[in-house]
Amino acid sequence: MEGTQSYIGTPCGLVVCIDDTTGGRLSGRFYHFYSRKCHPFCSMDELVFGMEELFEALKFPYPSVKRRDFSGRSQKGRAGGEASPGCSCKRGEPHNFAERRKVMGEEELLAKHGDLGTFIIRVQHRQNSSWQGRITWSDKNKTVNFRSIWEMVRLIGDALDTVSQPEGVEQEAQWPE
Repeated sequence: MEGTQSYIGTPCGLVVCIDDTTGGRLSGRFYHFYSRKCHPFCSMDELVFGMEELFEALKFPYPSVKRRDFSGRSQKGRAGGEASPGCSCKRGEPHNFAERRKVMGEEELLAKHGDLGTFIIRVQHRQNSSWQGRITWSDKNKTVNFRSIWEMVRLIGDALDTVSQPEGVEQEAQWPE
C-alpha cells in the first residue's frame, strides 16, 4: 500500500501547498493540470473560492444545484482579484481555465510542496451545495474521505495543528493514526 496515495487521478485534482499560518490564517498556493502558474491564497476562503472557480470553468465535477447570488454582484474574479486586507500574497492576472487543456503532467504537479504542508485534493462530487472527495496529506501519506468543504478545511487545519477541537464536540473525520 506504500506510495499508492501519491497520485492525482481526477481531472479536477489539485495540489495545495501551505506555506504560512500567521495569525491562525493558512496561506499558500495551489496548482492544477491546466496552468503552470500557482494560485496564491491568503485564507481558507480564498482557497475554496479559487477551487470553486476552477470547477465552474471545467464544468467538472458538475454541481447538483445551481449557484445563487443574492448580492447582485458577479461571482467571477472573486479568487483572482485583490488580496485580502493584511495579506502578503502576490496577485497576478486572473487565470483562464476555458481551454481545459492539460499543460502540467502528474509528476510535475506532485513535485510541488509547501513549506508547512502539502495536500492532494480530489473533489469527486459537488452535491448538497458542498464538495465530497478525498484528501491526501502528502507529508504523512495519509488519505481521508471528506463529506463537505467544512470537513476538508478542518482536516487541513488539524494536520497543521491550527484548529483546536472544542471539548465535547465529536470530530467528523480524522487523519488515521
